[in-house]
Amino acid sequence: MKFLDLAKVYIRSGSGGAGSVSFRREKYIEYGGPDGGDGGRGGDVVVEAVDGLNTLIDFRYQQHFFAKNGQHGMGQNRTGRSGEDIVLKVPVGTEVLDEDEETVIADLTEVGQRVKIATGGNGGFGNLHFKSSTNQAPRRANPGQPGIERTIWLRLKLIADAGLLGLPNAGKSTFLAATSNARPKIADYPFTTMHPNLGVVGVDGKEFVIADIPGLIEGASEGKGIGDRFLGHVERCAVLLHLLDGTSETIADDYQTIITELENYGGDLAAKPRITALNKIDALDDEEREAARFALEKASGRRVYLMSGVSKEGVQNVLRVLQAEIAEGRQAEQAPAEDEPWRP
Repeated sequence: MKFLDLAKVYIRSGSGGAGSVSFRREKYIEYGGPDGGDGGRGGDVVVEAVDGLNTLIDFRYQQHFFAKNGQHGMGQNRTGRSGEDIVLKVPVGTEVLDEDEETVIADLTEVGQRVKIATGGNGGFGNLHFKSSTNQAPRRANPGQPGIERTIWLRLKLIADAGLLGLPNAGKSTFLAATSNARPKIADYPFTTMHPNLGVVGVDGKEFVIADIPGLIEGASEGKGIGDRFLGHVERCAVLLHLLDGTSETIADDYQTIITELENYGGDLAAKPRITALNKIDALDDEEREAARFALEKASGRRVYLMSGVSKEGVQNVLRVLQAEIAEGRQAEQAPAEDEPWRP
């Protein structure tokens, strides 16, 4: 299945049915009076997050979604049937954006979460509604209200506990394959990963989800490469794992390149908890490892973990650190705010 994380959709809610102008006509009833029914209500357009989807590929083949119109009112005081709603089923983690691609209408982060993005028009009143003591035979009815037509964007942001960052060929896909059942494409050339991959990782009897995105390059925030398109997929992560190629001769520059792109991307992505790991240490001897670690710790100002996705050396230690950061982040989210009163 092809991965698609952005789709433009045209929607229109149903128009309300028109009211009816009708009069009661029965034998032996001289003054039957008005009996025109109201029009039915138009259908709504609803977006719902469902389980079992992980891409917006369905919206590539169908971009127009129209709810049903309400039925017109009829004689004998019969109200028209309401139009059926139309439901757009999307993966969990989908954002609904306005036509400007910036205004967030809704953020669907849980299964079953629904949001109405276009309300159907109300049905018009029939002439029975206008009957009064001074106007016992009204000959007017209201038309139904028109539906709402608009253009929206659907943007998918994968929900994962941890996200992988790094330059192309930093070993992100190898790390994901070594720690989970995910089977991303692995090769010895840059930009092997063309779309995000998810993997469920287990350590010490606990599981969490890791997201691997295409590698970033210098100038990604300005549109170079493809990695910047997928940075949104790690915005929801509790912690980021920054992998660096231990065999690179410019480790400090490689580190700064990724940090600069995170800062230029905006939001709070650069401020997220981040673990720095030096990968591919299986290709280095002890002296080279220490030299690379020293250079990276000096550039980052933080602790650096050594690991190898191929030999799996140090991988479990990195996973335990990630798990600890994730647990701490979840605990902070569940803790009540200081201004909120305590509740049992």
